[in-house]
Amino acid sequence: MNSIEPNKNLNQAFFSPGDDCLNHIIDLIRKAKTHLDICVFTISDDRISRALLRAKHDGLEIKIITDNDKLLDTGSDIKSLSVEGIPVKVDNTPNHMHHKFMIVDREIILTGSYNWTRSAAMYNQENVLSTNDKILVNKFSEEFNKLWLVCDKF
Repeated sequence: MNSIEPNKNLNQAFFSPGDDCLNHIIDLIRKAKTHLDICVFTISDDRISRALLRAKHDGLEIKIITDNDKLLDTGSDIKSLSVEGIPVKVDNTPNHMHHKFMIVDREIILTGSYNWTRSAAMYNQENVLSTNDKILVNKFSEEFNKLWLVCDKF
């Protein structure tokens, strides 16, 4: 797959139900060259998990922040991703870490309402937006780094 051209504006939006959001997430994971910083409430869609494991095995540095509420639900892939060597941190506060974003190679962000679940693709009215706007990428990176420091290791 081709990577995103440097200095080319990337502003894309996708909607579910359907596979558009899912396919865009997987496409960005596949196009990543060095880093994926992921901050999501839960991951239970095996198609996304398989793409992450392929990326990890291809040498990408991947970090995941998630919420404790859905961590051990039936179908959650967080434990298996952690066992495969992907560092995971968990928000154990009484509030929810409900973000849904991914930073790709510190150059692109993907964000939106889309839960990384099979239900999101099949049934829910959800969205993702991706951009390489440097100001927004920096803001999301700051938020990720702040949460990485305060969340607990899984």
